[in-house]
Amino acid sequence: MIYLVEDDDSIRELVIYTLRSTGMDAKGFGLPSEFWHAMEEQLPELVLLDIMLPEEDGLEILRKIRGRREIKNLPVIMLTAKGTEYDQVVGLDNGADDYVAKPFGMMALVARIKAVLRRTAEKSAEGKVLQLGELRVDPVRHVVQAAGEPVNLTLKEFELLCLLLDNPGVVFTRDQLLNQIWGYSFDGESRTVDVHVRHLRQKLGDCGKYIETVRGIGYRSGDGNA
Repeated sequence: MIYLVEDDDSIRELVIYTLRSTGMDAKGFGLPSEFWHAMEEQLPELVLLDIMLPEEDGLEILRKIRGRREIKNLPVIMLTAKGTEYDQVVGLDNGADDYVAKPFGMMALVARIKAVLRRTAEKSAEGKVLQLGELRVDPVRHVVQAAGEPVNLTLKEFELLCLLLDNPGVVFTRDQLLNQIWGYSFDGESRTVDVHVRHLRQKLGDCGKYIETVRGIGYRSGDGNA
């Protein structure tokens, strides 16, 4: 799945149509808030991000992505009408994987997307994959497989799963999980953690057993025999 954040309706519709016609699954968003909501529903493989946006600009969105541990490697291509060298440097210095100035050709954009996805796959092959039994998580490509079947997770579910798998056997209290996944500013209750764990287990099916409850304390990853 590819996400496009672009407030120009005509450009957004044309890009989404082109991507889908070339066999890519894609969704477009006119507002950053819509994008962040979608991120809570399903993580993409790559983000196309305009710089000039309402609510918050693309560079701020990029900074947030790079600042979040479990999605910091999410591939991002910046799209903007600004074509100066300065703007390109700012985007790349903030962690963009590529930069495409408007106006751009659709097929050239598709080629750039494929190139970034190819580099991401190569980096993933060299990087760390989290695995426990039949549960496999590729943090770089944001791919989760349970018993060989792909699993679509929300952003928080993905971050929660990666944290537990990256620290096998370590018991995390609900407060610790709230702090690390939702941040210290989160003012919800610990029940939020329980709800997310329940949904995560449901999506993982039989592999949900690898997320073990430690009575009276919290959760850990394990072999499911506890």
